[in-house]
Amino acid sequence: MIASVSGTVTALQPDGVVVRVGGVGLAVQTTPGTKARLRVGDEAVLATSLVVREDSLTLYGFAEDDERELFELLQTSSGVGPRLAQAVLTVHTPDAVRRALLAEDLTALTLVPGIGRKGAQRMVLELKDKVVGIAAAPPAAAQAGWRDTLAQALVGLGFPASDADAAVVRLAEAHPEAGEADVPALLREGLALLGRNR
Repeated sequence: MIASVSGTVTALQPDGVVVRVGGVGLAVQTTPGTKARLRVGDEAVLATSLVVREDSLTLYGFAEDDERELFELLQTSSGVGPRLAQAVLTVHTPDAVRRALLAEDLTALTLVPGIGRKGAQRMVLELKDKVVGIAAAPPAAAQAGWRDTLAQALVGLGFPASDADAAVVRLAEAHPEAGEADVPALLREGLALLGRNR
């Protein structure tokens, strides 16, 4: 298994990046959030997971080991393949996914395109006992958590990171008491806000 790649970013592609490693250009599929952090010419270090199929070898890349580990865990749930696992991490941070599974928050899980209520229930049933427990976060950390989750969700839905961050700042000012449980409502409000600015 290829656990990580380290090299120069030579191209940005619609679904990821090309990293030159030892004279070989490796196509690495990433979430929009990970790709947004990279520029052509950057030295990149990505945690990776190689998915082997009869007709393909696909390398998925992540900014952190934690994301890769959760990506692989999600695929142990029936009906969840690599593309859907990547979609989960496009919309949610790893901590937000764990919180949703532990709290049986089906609303948060169904924010991911391709996951319906039954699929979310199956994920909770099959993965809840496998995720590492998360201690209750202090208020400041909890607020930072929902901001990260919301910004990542907006980027995953196709908005530039700078626009997503600006929308999150405005929503945080408008909703100072917001927390992780408010993300679905805040996401709808953020989409409306960004839609008006387009």
